[in-house]
Amino acid sequence: MIRLENLTKFYPSKLGNQYIFQDINFTVPEGHNIAILGSNGAGKSTLFRILAGSEYPNKGKVITDKEISWPVALATGIHPQMTGRENTRFIGRVNGVADLDAYEEKVKDFAELGVKYDLPVKSYSSGMRSRLAFGCCVAIDFDIYLIDEATSVGDQKFRKKAKDALLEKSKVASVIMVSHDMKEIREFCDSAILLHKGELGFYENLEEAIETYSKL
Repeated sequence: MIRLENLTKFYPSKLGNQYIFQDINFTVPEGHNIAILGSNGAGKSTLFRILAGSEYPNKGKVITDKEISWPVALATGIHPQMTGRENTRFIGRVNGVADLDAYEEKVKDFAELGVKYDLPVKSYSSGMRSRLAFGCCVAIDFDIYLIDEATSVGDQKFRKKAKDALLEKSKVASVIMVSHDMKEIREFCDSAILLHKGELGFYENLEEAIETYSKL
């Protein structure tokens, strides 16, 4: 269960507070893989960050009893002074991974870092950092995976590997996805939340949601 209670989010401006959401009450339906759709500026990324806990509402709260991933494609929490292995172990501890040794090796294999796994992350390319963060995320069994343009990580071979891994996760866990690629959304999602003028609407039928979104 994910429930938004009296959720309000605004950004200050010279013209006063610009509200993205105001006193929103909404429950995200369970048992669905959900796309977040909306026009530019509708608040998709803001909602995504609030669900991830990387941004806070000005008022209200998010209530959940689910284990939610950080946004899969983002190198969130990766410390540049630590090695890939040290980062992996730290992330594993924070997320309650029982067998850290097995987790380390699983991430190393998935991220394809080779000997660089034991070098400081500050020496990594941006693609290597993203592969490490992606590997750390998909190697943990979350209830819900937050996917934000995640299949753009790395080269073509790794993008396919990442996509296949996430599709497998979507069979046993739920996903909430933000993407501008309708083909990708159709592959991962079966339903959608449409954001429009500060309101959230759930569409159980994904194609109906996409058709409504295309007319906005």
